[in-house]
Amino acid sequence: MSLLFLAACEREAQVPAKGGEDAAGDSDANAVADADADADADAPAGADPGTPGSPARPRLVVTTVDGKAYDLAEHRGKWVVVNFWATWCKPCLKEMPELSALDAMREHIEVIGLAYEEIETAEMRAFLEKHPVVYPIAILDTYAPPADFETPRGLPMTYLIDPSGTVADRFAGPVTAHEIEAAIDEAGKDGDGAGT
Repeated sequence: MSLLFLAACEREAQVPAKGGEDAAGDSDANAVADADADADADAPAGADPGTPGSPARPRLVVTTVDGKAYDLAEHRGKWVVVNFWATWCKPCLKEMPELSALDAMREHIEVIGLAYEEIETAEMRAFLEKHPVVYPIAILDTYAPPADFETPRGLPMTYLIDPSGTVADRFAGPVTAHEIEAAIDEAGKDGDGAGT
């Protein structure tokens, strides 16, 4: 995993650590949903997935650059790839076409891109005209990122959410469609029946 981090973009000066401000924030772009709170009642909000005490099902409610609401809980029944990225990150840009093709070609897999940088919506729309993807993109508030996901220390950072809404895998650094599909296959072999 450390090799992947070396290949990943790091921009610590503009990526604040969690805890400087209230993780809930007041921005609609990264509001944490109260939906499914009963499913996660015994897990503290804001704990990192994959660690003891993390939410059973991470919550994510954002507004995409096209103005639509995106609620991770509404995508249960499918595998969801949650990709933290930035326009200045070369490995992020390299993986975008592959993630877009994965979303387009696999009916049971969806992708959501979370731009982890300070950028205006109009500027992001202009960027996406030059680098189009089929999946939705939301801009996160770097001072109040989604509480149920670990604050990225390097980009890209990708989470694979299984059809029940739990974190099946996490990828630090660039990820390929093959690696995502292999992780889905492996999760299916573990006996949870969530694989393809």
